[in-house]
Amino acid sequence: RRLYWLQAELVAMATDVAEVIGGAVALWLLFDLPLLLGGAITGGVSMAVLAVQGSGRHRSFEYVIVSMMAIIAVGFTAGVFVAPPDPGAVAEGLVPRFDGPDSVLLAASILGATVMPHAIYAHSALTRDRFPERSAGLTTSTLIRATRWDVTIALAVAGTVNLAILLLAATSLQGVDGTDTLEGAHAAIGGALGSGVALLFALGLLASGLASTSVGAYAGAEIMQGLLKVRIPMLLRRLITLLPALAILAAGVDPTWALVLSQVVLSFGIPFALVPLLWLTTRADLMGEHRNRWWTTAVGVLVAGLLITLNVVLLYLTFTGAG
Repeated sequence: RRLYWLQAELVAMATDVAEVIGGAVALWLLFDLPLLLGGAITGGVSMAVLAVQGSGRHRSFEYVIVSMMAIIAVGFTAGVFVAPPDPGAVAEGLVPRFDGPDSVLLAASILGATVMPHAIYAHSALTRDRFPERSAGLTTSTLIRATRWDVTIALAVAGTVNLAILLLAATSLQGVDGTDTLEGAHAAIGGALGSGVALLFALGLLASGLASTSVGAYAGAEIMQGLLKVRIPMLLRRLITLLPALAILAAGVDPTWALVLSQVVLSFGIPFALVPLLWLTTRADLMGEHRNRWWTTAVGVLVAGLLITLNVVLLYLTFTGAG
């Protein structure tokens, strides 16, 4: 239990690190602020967002996060509408392929950024906080149905945003020097699609940092409460988890590389959240009539197997230098 808690906390902390760094880069792009100062501001704003949740205003907390998700969606997809990709090329690009160990690393990073494992814990806690009393006439079926819609919409938004970013890069940034960094990509987007699209991209990056780091801290607190029965003040926790990101920024580590590696950590954390989830939700003694249908379990096992295989391949390529 303690080891499981430790890996889950590391995954939640990796989310914090990534999003604080992303917010710092966005503030640098928008206002030319030093990265360390931008990271501190991002952490401070996320603490304010968490204070809303901590005051018991769970609906307000959700509205803030949903509003930021809307900004993220607009900011990261605007370029695709300005310069639409070729449909045939998009269809061809949907076929999975790898081009050396670096592409496997990026694939794992994209999976981690899309299917964030800490979201499983966060959605469970949000469902509990949203429906605190069964006296309102809410049945288990109603709760499950509401959660299904919640998770489906969240995954659809995350997947669409990540797909839009890939399409934007393939359509407008292919072959442009310097686009292997966030600042280079921002400059290239401005040069190719105009300053307005570049501004929306930076705003989307900032909203992503603020929203995800707040949700990551919230999930981490629920992980500790659920597995260790220990709860520390949310704002104190936010301050503690902010320190690694600020240390990375202060050390001068390339922020783009740090972002990629943090998302790879999330990819390795997905099976640890997904496999127990599948096991628990197939148990009739636990779930009763609400247990998974056989095809849901089959699809889940297949997806978990593919994720684990990808992570094993990445480890093999990393430690053997193959490819």
